[in-house]
Amino acid sequence: MDSFYLILLVFSSLILLAAFSSLLAFRFGAPLLLLFLSVGLIAGIDGLGIDFDDNNAAYKLGSVALAVILFDSGFGTHIKAFKVAALPAMTLATIGVLITASLFAFAATWLLDFSLLEGLLLGSIVASTDAAAVFFLLRISGINIRDQLTSTLEVESGTNDPMAIFLTVTLVGLVTAGKGLSGFDGGVLFSFVKEMGIGLVFGLIGGWLIVAAANRFDQDRGLTPILVLALALLVFAITGTVHGSGFLAVYVAGLVAGNRELQQKLAIKRFQDGMTWLAQIVMFVMLGLLATPSQFDVIIIPAIALGLFLIFIARPLAIWLCLLPFDFAQNEIKFIAWVGLRGAVSILLSILPILSGIPTGQTYFNITFIIVLVSLLLQGWTIKPVAKRLGLLIPKQTGEVDRLEIDLPRAANHELVSYRVIPDSPVVKGARIPRWATPSLVIRDGRSLRYQYAGRLRENDLVYVFVTPTFIHLLDRLFANRAELDAEDEEFFGTFAISPARPARELDAAYGPGLLLETEKGMSVGDMMLARLGGKADYADRVRFGSLILIVRDIDDNNHISSVGVSMEAVEPPKTLPVFLNIREISERIRNRFTRA
Repeated sequence: MDSFYLILLVFSSLILLAAFSSLLAFRFGAPLLLLFLSVGLIAGIDGLGIDFDDNNAAYKLGSVALAVILFDSGFGTHIKAFKVAALPAMTLATIGVLITASLFAFAATWLLDFSLLEGLLLGSIVASTDAAAVFFLLRISGINIRDQLTSTLEVESGTNDPMAIFLTVTLVGLVTAGKGLSGFDGGVLFSFVKEMGIGLVFGLIGGWLIVAAANRFDQDRGLTPILVLALALLVFAITGTVHGSGFLAVYVAGLVAGNRELQQKLAIKRFQDGMTWLAQIVMFVMLGLLATPSQFDVIIIPAIALGLFLIFIARPLAIWLCLLPFDFAQNEIKFIAWVGLRGAVSILLSILPILSGIPTGQTYFNITFIIVLVSLLLQGWTIKPVAKRLGLLIPKQTGEVDRLEIDLPRAANHELVSYRVIPDSPVVKGARIPRWATPSLVIRDGRSLRYQYAGRLRENDLVYVFVTPTFIHLLDRLFANRAELDAEDEEFFGTFAISPARPARELDAAYGPGLLLETEKGMSVGDMMLARLGGKADYADRVRFGSLILIVRDIDDNNHISSVGVSMEAVEPPKTLPVFLNIREISERIRNRFTRA
């Protein structure tokens, strides 16, 4: 019994240490995974002496923790963001992983004297990005970039694990059986399609069942979040039992459940946030404990070289090839290539060769661990500076807002939102709350007032408003103070502004002619931009127009462009190799060269 309390004491102390270390991540922008792994390393066999070497338990516990993280990732991804980024992100999550693993394999055969099959196995292990690290850096560390770019990175990191897991499991089987590359046949492709197909179908059905069960659960409200998580893990387990991709299924189930009308959604989300933090801490600290740094000296130099090859050659080339058909700007493709953090999934997969009895299994684990450390040290610390250097950070559309969402039982279509009125917000200056929102109560100086009798809102008033969840972001604009734009922010939106209602032919006459398509000649500037953006404009979107760059400065409540900035920057890319350009830009370059000739 004393040993039980001692184990519990050590385990809880490590979790507390990891949790408090997260304060450093928020303060200095450090990648959380690196801190959590460091806690495990310090406490491990070469540190404080905790001897943990149960690879089987680590893999199983890590898989459950990853399922919790992926469910929350899907639950927190808005369907609108998923639709915007689905095609490029899924291309990166499948073809991108395969290209990365293949390129990495050639470097591994040269640096480690591996066979091509063994190099492919190591490449598959490190080919996927870490969802937890990417989500943390993009959502919490204050990196404000275009929605399509953020969505692409988040959806990619949430969906590329099944492909990496499938490749790793398949290659482990081939290496163990000694079949060589001849083992790759039509059966492997069929197995992949079947596994992903089962995962997708079970995820869709599981998400629907989770919503149905949660909305019909009439017991203690505190049990609903537990019910949802238990059902998510049930989806994961059942899908794995029938040889489908449980990780894809649990992500899709989260995506479906998070975008449906769900009772007590806020309570579920808060519970999921807490469980995801716990899953990350447990998984990362445990994997840190599993490592033995004293064994790293044998392979540290080739492992670091492989990590640098992965960061600077394999992933960038794979990203560029996958995004050629899509309309991403050159600097955006560079940024996507840079945000390729490796983490817990790679370390988990590196346990499989050990469990399968491959003689060099521990070598796979040690090399992968060093590659993950290189990725986190080099990429994890530099995400925001790189985004700034590439000119991708966009000014905030609104300033500070003090909002609290209050969950309403049996009210999936409405939420009660509480705003504290802050200085310099539009409502202080007399802006009226729209008709689609219903203000009910104002608390002023400790007194409760009906909104109709409160008069003009004042600073520090607490206002309670009933509103449909999809309109909350519009209310934020009324209760937020004005975003302070510095010189760089003003420069981002160009040298001057024009009305989106002006005829596009005026721009064509001034900076063309011949820049408008035949179908655009009768359009306004705003409609022309909207057409070139695929029918949907986002804040800070850019459209090239000859020697101009047209920038979306603002969007009204009906998703129409309400203000356009104009930049007089030179549009033609520098005369370098067409690296990280998309197909449209490459064809423009070729056409321009022939025109000049």
